[in-house]
Amino acid sequence: MAKLSRDTVIAEALRLLDEVGLDAVTTRHLARRLGVEQPSLYHHFRKKEDLLAAMAEAAMAPHATAPLPEPPDDWRAWFLDNMRSLRSTLLLHRDGARLHAGHLPGPADLTRIAHKMAFLTAAGVPATDAQMAMLAAGRFTVGSVLEEQADAVPAPAGLPPIDHGAAFEAGLALIVEGLAARVPGARHDS
Repeated sequence: MAKLSRDTVIAEALRLLDEVGLDAVTTRHLARRLGVEQPSLYHHFRKKEDLLAAMAEAAMAPHATAPLPEPPDDWRAWFLDNMRSLRSTLLLHRDGARLHAGHLPGPADLTRIAHKMAFLTAAGVPATDAQMAMLAAGRFTVGSVLEEQADAVPAPAGLPPIDHGAAFEAGLALIVEGLAARVPGARHDS
């Protein structure tokens, strides 16, 4: 059998995640699917946490490669689109929010975050407010997706089912409106 590449292992691990969920992803199960002995996975990943971090990074690729904002862009529209991109990326994989939660950004992510922060401050958003809004909106988005992906219970009798998309949009709008109120001299009629 040919030597497995790191990318092959990660791709198969994500397929396993989609089929069985995060709690059932094990290196033993993954090795069996790949037709190898479990120790051969250690060539790429010393421990399961390393595999999960690589899976989280790969799963976030659609968001991590989205176009960065440029100065003529409206900061409010970009902020909304950025969080929508994060949400849609987290929803691409079963337990995507759980996989992502708690993983620290890598060097490329930090460079992208710095660009986003510079864009917001150049648009007049105070630096501390921009940082806190990005953090709050990111956590809100991950939390919203966690709830959405865990929502397997029907709504109680007499209550309509939760519209997760509408709830996300309403909360996100509140964050952006609150941030806009902190921008000196900005119009507040979104």
